[in-house]
Amino acid sequence: MSETVIYTIADCPYCKAAKDDLRSRAVPYREIDVAGDAGARDEMIALSGDNTVPVIIEDGKVSIGYGGG
Repeated sequence: MSETVIYTIADCPYCKAAKDDLRSRAVPYREIDVAGDAGARDEMIALSGDNTVPVIIEDGKVSIGYGGG
């Protein structure tokens, strides 16, 4: 199984909901806060083609935004 990564910013309610969903499913994840980190933001945009958070990489699949479990 590949690592699950979530790109976030601190005050994003969709990011919080996505992290809550991952925790409820007992999915370990690594969070990368892109606010104030241009390198992380550039990495997120390269992966997703977008500047929208959250960006979730789970099982190799890139998902942009969060609309609920």
